[in-house]
Amino acid sequence: MTLLNELEAKNLLASYSIHVNPGLEAAGPMEAAEAATRLGFPVAIKVLSGRIAHKSDLGMVALNIPSPDCARGACDRIITAAKAIDPDATIVVETMATPGQEVIAGAKRDPQFGPIILFGMGGVFVEIFKDVSIRVAPIDHAMALEMIGEIKGYRMLQDFRGKKGVDTNALADVLVNISRLMMARDDIMELDANPVMAYEKGAVTVDARIMLKD
Repeated sequence: MTLLNELEAKNLLASYSIHVNPGLEAAGPMEAAEAATRLGFPVAIKVLSGRIAHKSDLGMVALNIPSPDCARGACDRIITAAKAIDPDATIVVETMATPGQEVIAGAKRDPQFGPIILFGMGGVFVEIFKDVSIRVAPIDHAMALEMIGEIKGYRMLQDFRGKKGVDTNALADVLVNISRLMMARDDIMELDANPVMAYEKGAVTVDARIMLKD
């Protein structure tokens, strides 16, 4: 199986009308500083590799980088660590998304049922409580809204104690478009848009992982 790097995965999602935060590839510290300046600070800097899946666990992600000097330093640290695993590793510089409610949207190709679409709360809710809902693709907008409403953490997506709820229609669009992508590309075995930042209006995917069948 082939793991797309993050930029490739997010470009594929964007081609199916899934909103992602902008990112630029850079080979080294000077390019990273230039890319960060073009995008505007603060930025995130992450390893870009088809061989490194769990980049956060390996310390190959730096967030809220405030200046060119810090961008150069973060890039140098990440590239040095990454080259020990993947000599072809580069980095991606991305705009920092506005903080929102983190959710996960994804898919997996089941041998019996075909593409399965998944939705859940991000962070500890998906990792510890396994708070997810699933459907067999294809799904439509109404089915996607049902998925969103089924999770235990749904209350956190609604108006609560003065905090405005998130745009569930935008999240439903993400799920429908993932379903479209899985139906169109039978070489996609696994897909994770995680986290998706959900806002009062709109949603943006800030990280993605896609595994292709060889």
